This record gives sequence, structure tokens and C-alpha cells, in this order.
Amino acid sequence: MDVLIYILYVLLAIAVLLFLILVHELGHYIAGRILKFKITEFSIGFGKAIFSKTNKRGEKISLRIIPLGGYCSFAGEADDNAEPQPGDFNSFAPWKRIIVFLAGIFMNFVVAFIFSFIALVSIGGRDIVKIQSVKQDAPYSSSIAFKEGDVVFEIDGQKLDIAFGTTFTQAKATMLVKAQNYVKEEAEKGNTEAKVEDYAFTAKVRHSDGQMEVLDNVRLFEVTSTDADGNEVKAYVFGVTYDFYVHSFGEALGRCWSYSFGLSWLVLKSLWQLFTFQVPITEVGGTITTVKLMAENTRANPASLLLLIPLISANLGVFNLLPFPALDGSHVLFTLIEWIRKKPINRKVENTIHFIGLCILFAFIVIVDILHFVL
Repeated sequence: MDVLIYILYVLLAIAVLLFLILVHELGHYIAGRILKFKITEFSIGFGKAIFSKTNKRGEKISLRIIPLGGYCSFAGEADDNAEPQPGDFNSFAPWKRIIVFLAGIFMNFVVAFIFSFIALVSIGGRDIVKIQSVKQDAPYSSSIAFKEGDVVFEIDGQKLDIAFGTTFTQAKATMLVKAQNYVKEEAEKGNTEAKVEDYAFTAKVRHSDGQMEVLDNVRLFEVTSTDADGNEVKAYVFGVTYDFYVHSFGEALGRCWSYSFGLSWLVLKSLWQLFTFQVPITEVGGTITTVKLMAENTRANPASLLLLIPLISANLGVFNLLPFPALDGSHVLFTLIEWIRKKPINRKVENTIHFIGLCILFAFIVIVDILHFVL
């Protein structure tokens, strides 16, 4: 039964990935239709066609066996002829072609905006938190700065923002390091009585009455518990229970834009860290790894899908914007060069570059998937 359930989550992950690919290619398709381009085929996936049908406009609609991407094919787009024929893709003005190339990326960001809004208004953004209760029975309860209903936006100068700041958990870990360093420094000065609880932090909160305040006496408190083996375990807490802050309709509408761009920034930062060897290649995954992670996260917490969809959609948008051969960003770059030069780069050379780029991308996706599972 567990295997069957896991398979269902894998199928759900594949369906979500195909949906995001469909949205991307639909952007190319819609822009092409509006600008009067002749479309020859609209396909989701590569390889052998599982389903194929030609509509009354002569457009072939296909579903192919390998869900690694998709394409919207235009008449004459891959033609090597220097002089395009009337109606061919390359016969249209450069600015129109650029719009078509960018339309898929635009649609990915639109989906990221929409699902970011849905996530913020339903489960929160997994960064800003709301204090649910204060532990009144604890010996340190009188020293707790937070109050029930407080929405925490910033801790010790660290903005709670999953992309441009930090998360509540990460902020607490940073605070603990600072507090422990304080204890060490005090001990070196001869003050052996100094404790983590003595080190105070600041926090920017909004109280339940709507008033904003900067608290200047936030502390971590040491608690001791016993694990299953009877060993004493020490931890540091705020002395409160909290949950992720669910935004109001207006708040979510206002923040979904920065939240979506923040997710895009995370993608760019990850790519930069990969290219500069700050993170190992095993931290990157291809299509199979993406499906696997989506299935596992969704199985553990179905609500996480609301956060994965905008993240993956932003990922697709940013990735396709890169000026790497075969990606939309590269097509835009070649078209801009043509626009500036008043003539295109040799079509055979351009098509060869894109083909090589596509082969490299496929090889990279397969290799990182293999490495992810082997290492």
C-alpha cells in the first residue's frame, strides 16, 4: 500500500511539472497566435508521441513520452535559408520574435505570482511567524518579551524573509551563536556567572492590536529534557509556541510580487554558487530528482506543494532566461544581435549552436540525476 501511495505522489509530481511546462509553452503559443505567427506543432515532452492530433488551423498538438520539456514549433523557425519565406518565423520583425521568446518566461512568472499569493494567504510563506502562546508555567515566563498574537517580522536586525533575509529557525540559530560567544567573552573577562539567558536581542513585531514595536529584551532560555535513551538533552527556546503567519488577502496581494522575485533570486543565487563551485554538483538535480523531491515533500506535507509550485515555476522562468544555447534567453540574444546588425548571424551556425546546447543540457540533466542518486 505504501508503494502504491508513493507512486500516486510521483504521478502527482509529474502532473505538476507537466502543467508548468504546459504553461511555459502556452505563453509562446498565445503570443504567436496574437502576433499572427504560423504554428506547426505544440508539444509537451520530447521523443515518441503518445498522443497527436492536428486541429483545423493545421497545428499539430502532441504529448510525447519524455517529460523533460516541450516546445511550440513555428513555420520556418529552424530553416537554414538565409532568406526566410513569407510567413516563416524569421520573416517577422525581431521585436515580435523577442516577444514570442519571452512569453513563455512571462507565463512562468505569472504562475509563480499566483501560487505565491495562494501560499501566503493559506499556509504562510514559511518565514514570518505568529506567536500562538507564551509558556506561562515556565520559570522564565516573566522574562519572555513576546506576547500572544505577536507577528514577528525581524529578529536582531535579521529580516524574516525566505529569500532576502532569513527564516525564524535560522535567526534563532544565529542568535544562539551570538549568545554563546557572549558567554565565552564574559568568561574570559572573569565573569563565570554569565549565561545565554543574559544576552538580549531585538525583535520587530506587530501586536494583536495592530501596533508595531521593536522589542529590545528578547532572550533565549535553556531547557533540559530526556531523550528515549534516558540521556539529558539541552536546547534553547524562546518560551513560546508559534506558527507561520498566514497573510490577509491584501497583505498576500501586496507581498506575492516580492515573494516571487525572491524565489527567482534564490534560483539565481544557487546557479551562481554552482558555477563558482561554492556548492557541489550533487546539490543540483534534474527532472527525476525534481519529481522525487516533489513527491517526498508532498507526501510528508501536502500543503508544501503550494510552495513548491511557485518555486519550480520561478526556477523554469529564470533558467530559460539564461543566454545558454537552446534556451529562450539565447534565442533572444541572437535576435537582438540580428536587430542591431540589421542582418542575422548565419542560420546554419545559429541552429548548430542551439542543437549543441540542447545536447549539453540533456546530458547535464541526466548526469546530475545520476550523481544525485549514486553519490
